[in-house]
Amino acid sequence: MTSNKSPVKSPKTVAHWGGYEIKDSPVGTVLVPNAADDSPSVIGRGWVSAMQDKKARILRPAVRWGWLRGDGGAARNDDAYVEVPWDEALDITASELARVRDLYGNQAIFGGSYGWASAGRFHHCHSQLRRFLNLAGGYVGQKDTYSHAAAEVLFPFITGLSNKQIEEGATSWPLIADHCTLMLAFGGVSGRTAQIASGGTWAHEVDSWVERAAQNGMQTVNISPLKSDYLPGANPMWLSIRPGTDVALMMALTYEIMAAGEHDQAFLDRYTTGSAEYQRYLKGDQDGVAKTADWAAQICDIAADDIRALARRLPKERVMISVAWGVQRADHGEQPIWAALALACFLGQIGLPGQGFGFGYGSTAPPGRPKRFISWPSVPQGRNPVSDQIPVSRVADMLLSPGAAYSYDGGQWIYPDIKLIYWGGGNPFHHHQDLNRLEKAWQLPETVIVQDHSWTATARRADIVLPATSALEREDLFLNRRDPNLILMQKVMEPMGDARSDHEIFKGLAARLGIEEAFTEGRDEAGWKAWLWAGCQEVAKEAGFDLPDYETFREIGHLTIPEEDQTRILFSDFIADPKANALPTPSGKIELYCQRIADLSLTDCPGHPVWLPPAEWLGAANTGQLHLVSNQPTARLHSQLDNGAESQSRKVQGREVCTLHPETAAQFGLQTGDVARLFNARGSCLAAVHCDAGMRPDVIVLPTGAWLDLQDTPHGRIDVHGNPNVLTIDKGTSGLAQGNIAHTTLVNVEKWTDPLPPIRVFEPPRMVARDEHPSDPQGDAA
Repeated sequence: MTSNKSPVKSPKTVAHWGGYEIKDSPVGTVLVPNAADDSPSVIGRGWVSAMQDKKARILRPAVRWGWLRGDGGAARNDDAYVEVPWDEALDITASELARVRDLYGNQAIFGGSYGWASAGRFHHCHSQLRRFLNLAGGYVGQKDTYSHAAAEVLFPFITGLSNKQIEEGATSWPLIADHCTLMLAFGGVSGRTAQIASGGTWAHEVDSWVERAAQNGMQTVNISPLKSDYLPGANPMWLSIRPGTDVALMMALTYEIMAAGEHDQAFLDRYTTGSAEYQRYLKGDQDGVAKTADWAAQICDIAADDIRALARRLPKERVMISVAWGVQRADHGEQPIWAALALACFLGQIGLPGQGFGFGYGSTAPPGRPKRFISWPSVPQGRNPVSDQIPVSRVADMLLSPGAAYSYDGGQWIYPDIKLIYWGGGNPFHHHQDLNRLEKAWQLPETVIVQDHSWTATARRADIVLPATSALEREDLFLNRRDPNLILMQKVMEPMGDARSDHEIFKGLAARLGIEEAFTEGRDEAGWKAWLWAGCQEVAKEAGFDLPDYETFREIGHLTIPEEDQTRILFSDFIADPKANALPTPSGKIELYCQRIADLSLTDCPGHPVWLPPAEWLGAANTGQLHLVSNQPTARLHSQLDNGAESQSRKVQGREVCTLHPETAAQFGLQTGDVARLFNARGSCLAAVHCDAGMRPDVIVLPTGAWLDLQDTPHGRIDVHGNPNVLTIDKGTSGLAQGNIAHTTLVNVEKWTDPLPPIRVFEPPRMVARDEHPSDPQGDAA
């Protein structure tokens, strides 16, 4: 048995936003950014305060009052809760899982754990939940991500590589800094997103590489509606493109290069297939419209002369075509990825140091990181006996339309009929689109179980709520294949209330379902971490170095892998020898025309890149409508830590802050400090106003992550806190990828002159005795 006591002299922990030293201070435990981090994230400033917030934390197991009386989910968005002992909560949960399994089969259980959860390798809620549900007979799962679903489905079709392979094979930042002379950054390289990393990060490096590149003479073109979408160290040229029209600009640049005879036909012939079909489209042979600079100027609102000047410049420079993740989170989001890759192919610089094509630079910290990647072991999840899966952002469609057919990833599928949702470690009532629609869908299952540490909007819409510990309340291992550091994540604080670790919760459920031995394999939590470390030792040996035994590692607390520096060039092996290293596509090449996609006969995603007007865009807007940009916030990770000190310090009148151009604000009678109502046919929300001239006048910015606080008002049901996803469209990118299209949204704006509703979201829901009838409903506080 491994000891739980660790004599580490300099305890540490790691999050998705950085690594920290754990220090004592007169005011209690504090987290200090580690000395190796030159650009620590501000997000961590709110971590401890958020986890110590007793009002927001789930302190004890709770069951919704109406569910106990069989209301069928009718009050799932506004109800009181009955706190129950752990044994009763686990009995109820296990009994309900067994009931649904026996009545409907495991294909009626949706294991909806999605979100960033913890940076620890063992206490990772998604891994624990999937292991448990797989052993319990299986569940309906999810595919892809809200971050980059269009890319995840498209890349295998046109390159034969997964999005993970594209991201981890990205040309390294040092090569860009030393060789690239011009970066075209569609969607920018944002400091807001570069401060985070899925799986955690010990330090932040993107801004230093951007500064080094600028010092070496690299010039940057920030192609975004927002000037702030590129790190300031580069002093970029700003092209304030109309949102959702990047494809038109990409095509015009490609056309003008081709028309001038400056494209690399030899590269196209050797390394791509379908360039002839794409060139015919660019020339207008199919639709009678040549994709010229003049054509694009009318769409993307960039002067035709500026487009032509940029097109003349590109063949003379060493160019990196970079596409941020956010660009493809839009209607027809597959197209900007495909068109950008085509532009890079026409320039013929793919495979050269610091040049070519990149996806995701700055969208999180790791893309382009010049480090050795090692795949460390994780908690085994086993095999899911249920084959049904849905595209991750189609959850509301699934709940609303069981039995309906849909197209996805080259096939035809049927939505399952879900009777029970088990959600752990995530908050769909933050990251999903059209939250009023999701709320209606959420009322349809017979039972919703949520396992989390805080009363999120999702937890408040659950029937059974199980309190889990946070990452600060348990010991774990930081083992991220894209980070060279191996760290013992020390426990920072005692569990809040009666919270238990996810593993302990599932162990209790497994015992009640007769699968405890299979779930634990005879190990306690300390034993599992020792088992993971033994696996790390085996992986390290195969990689050519040794790791100490587990007890020694726990004493050291922090190791860095040897020979950690490593640079990469995307597609370099393929470019060096396209026959010996052919891509795993039918042609063995990059497919600018993809016959497999063409054969699907999708009107919203044909066989080569095309310009398709989005479902909503400024080119078809009514007078006064603005395009909503719902980007990543600065002071929290999505909705994580919104109740923390740093996020709270940036609220104005208790609301999330939206940003308008000063001229636009004046047109609506608004100024900095006012509160506005943003609205469209899908919903409305309140947000405080800030003015900034560094943005397009026809755009409004409202970051994601404000905890949803829907309340009934004289103006209807409004989110009074400022969550943009009450406004966004819940629709797939196309019949190919079915990714979310959060950045395809038009809104109206008006000044709010009524009394401001109180913010209730950070207060706990009502708790009542089992035999007490809830009275005086207070509205939704989620």
